[in-house]
Amino acid sequence: MHNRSIFNSDHELFRSNARRFFREELEPNIDQWENEGVLPREFWLKAGVNGFHCCGIPEQYGGPGADFLYNMVLSEEVGYAIGGASVGFSVSSDIVSYYLLNCGTEEQKQAWLPKMVSGEAIAAIGMTEPGCGSDLKALRTSAVRDGDDYVINGQKTFITNGQTCDFVLLACSTNPAEGAKGISLIIVESDRPGFERGRNLDKIGQKAADTSEMFFSDVRVPVTNLLGREGGGFAVLMDQLPRERITIACRAFAEAQRAFEMTAEYVKERSAFGKKVFDFQNTQFKLAEMKTNLGVGWAYLDQCLNKINEGTLGPEEGAMAKLWTTETGNKIVDDCLQFFGGYGYMREYPISRLFVDSRVRRIYGGSSEIMKMVIARTI
Repeated sequence: MHNRSIFNSDHELFRSNARRFFREELEPNIDQWENEGVLPREFWLKAGVNGFHCCGIPEQYGGPGADFLYNMVLSEEVGYAIGGASVGFSVSSDIVSYYLLNCGTEEQKQAWLPKMVSGEAIAAIGMTEPGCGSDLKALRTSAVRDGDDYVINGQKTFITNGQTCDFVLLACSTNPAEGAKGISLIIVESDRPGFERGRNLDKIGQKAADTSEMFFSDVRVPVTNLLGREGGGFAVLMDQLPRERITIACRAFAEAQRAFEMTAEYVKERSAFGKKVFDFQNTQFKLAEMKTNLGVGWAYLDQCLNKINEGTLGPEEGAMAKLWTTETGNKIVDDCLQFFGGYGYMREYPISRLFVDSRVRRIYGGSSEIMKMVIARTI
């Protein structure tokens, strides 16, 4: 992760501060928060005081107005932290805040962005439904115009920040006959009558990340809560997804980097058959492969980050980055766990948490299979 020319000294100073923050504020508390199944609001607010939300939001909306690379430094440090996979900042900071910034009305921006920067407002994005997974064209949650309101009915699942969010940016069908062109994005505040949070879903990993079902029963919101134009939601989602996938890729590879570093340290201390595990050629060769794969992956990610800054990142590049980093990252974490032997399977060893936390990266944000479809279309 270090000595990458894409980052300057200010980025690296920000990285040091973020790493210290997660080491002091997250890692000692992650066991308790996993038992509770949620990150406390105080943690979100502390992160806000330290400038760790919505780095790219302009000063007129309370943000620091930094470049997108600061978001990615933070994504990497969240991935690098033990338990960082449970931190739902990215949904608010890297996804929803940019939807609002790029497509929202002035009123919507003023209402939400300053609070998101401070950590007072937590955002979720409601895309996935029980029946349609990654197939957004098949979503069934409906928003029907009634005077100056939309009336929303439907349900969502696997929603990050679902238990704690103050609002959800909801993908709805406003014109079912139009398919993808009938999808709209609507801001739904969590205190609206008829909005109900389902259970906090019981996952195999990322246990401190609240992930929920959501139910909407005749929820009325004013038409001013529409983000962008009616029927324009799918185009907005498609436009923003490549950047979202780079965010996931950065976190995935930072997890693999942490696993590699922990393992390199461990095998130099652990003995087997009269010598250090590191002294076996197999260990050296496996670690050499991991180091090489990490180097190659970071180089491609940096190429993509450059293109984000230039505004030229294509959908297939975002998909390629997510496919490579999540598949390769999972393999690295799995190989690392093997070096810990039986201890690697014990929850008290951080490698076990990295193993279960990182597995979902090949599924959410578009599964590996979806990534291959996106890439194949360009061939």
